[in-house]
Amino acid sequence: MTDERAVAARRAVEAVWHIESGRLVAGLARVTGDLGLAEDLAQEALVAALEQWPVSGIPPNPGGWLMTTAKRRGIDAHRRTVTFERKAAVLAREAVADEPGVDTDSRVDSLDDHVGDDLLRLVLTACHPVLSLESRVALTLRCLGGLSTDEIARAFLVPEPTMAQRIVRAKKTLTDKGVRFELPTADELSDRLGPVLEVVYLIFNEGYAATSGQDWVRPALCQEAMRLGRVLAGLVPDEPEALGLLSLMELQASRLPARLGADGRPVLLPDQDRRRWDRLLVRRGLESLARAEASGRPLGPYAVQAAIAACHARALRPEDTDWYLVAELYDVLRTIWPSPVVEVNRAVAVGFSRGPDAGLVVVDRVVASGRLAGYPHLHAVRGDLLERAGRHTEAADAFERAASLTRSEAERSIFTGRARAARTAT
Repeated sequence: MTDERAVAARRAVEAVWHIESGRLVAGLARVTGDLGLAEDLAQEALVAALEQWPVSGIPPNPGGWLMTTAKRRGIDAHRRTVTFERKAAVLAREAVADEPGVDTDSRVDSLDDHVGDDLLRLVLTACHPVLSLESRVALTLRCLGGLSTDEIARAFLVPEPTMAQRIVRAKKTLTDKGVRFELPTADELSDRLGPVLEVVYLIFNEGYAATSGQDWVRPALCQEAMRLGRVLAGLVPDEPEALGLLSLMELQASRLPARLGADGRPVLLPDQDRRRWDRLLVRRGLESLARAEASGRPLGPYAVQAAIAACHARALRPEDTDWYLVAELYDVLRTIWPSPVVEVNRAVAVGFSRGPDAGLVVVDRVVASGRLAGYPHLHAVRGDLLERAGRHTEAADAFERAASLTRSEAERSIFTGRARAARTAT
């Protein structure tokens, strides 16, 4: 076996795992009823593929091979346990009789036509309300995103043992609380969908604008979030908020190529070269938004935010942005999703549509409330409005306050630079 063949096989295993891991864990969890066991079996199948594919070659149906191998490992490992006899029988009926890699058994190809439901069960289980938000994010990336514990730990800037403990505790909590791997009722699904979307968007936001560390963006996290968003939109195609979230992520991700300059320094939205925006993602985002709007159902916060992002995506130059429409959309957003952060963002739109003094009225109300005193972007927005109003000394103070609060080194560099420029202009 040549080194080139071994490398090619390993890359194939990694690519198939990235694509199939969610479905694999989901299918195994359905038949075992145990998320932890399902992940262990999937990992064993991955190890088997790493050992065998470089020798035997890549099978015609790689996903089916992994599923068959995992089921067989489950049968072998638990057949001796009396309490597992029933589950082993279920697994045995579903496992193919031929050697792994044979592509003719429709039971493996179709997963009994449960693929969609299995994935939805997995998403809803990983994001169950009994878990903390941090645990939901970690477990979702681990089970559905196919990321290693080390990759998740590095993405969120925590030690690998810390992340490993978080994932283990999450699985234990699901077991201790008796959370069943099943689809909720239609009424329960509508209640559970919101937390799921929140987790996916949190993952995306951490990739789009890292909250701490040296990196300004982490594109890999954005890609994982969009992949999860596409899974959700495909599983609940009539939910406008799932489509709205997908649209929002696609439109924002389209700007990633322009968010860093040639020197690696961050570039803010007004200064970006929009010719570098990913037009394919723009088109996909607009199409997802159109589908959400065509549903005939009231649009929620994600869809409205997507409509705001669409205003920027449609403007070929910053000065072409329809800020009046953006401000109106923020008025809608603050009604259905009241939040001081929304008010800060609305202040930007008001400042561009009605002038910086009008924007300051909005942002100063947030400052007076004291609700976001430690939020760096509140002070950064206020600094921008003050600078545009000609109040340079106050603007410099606001930017310095923002720089002192952020944990992102890239943001700190931006805010410090703007404070310095404001002081120079006085």
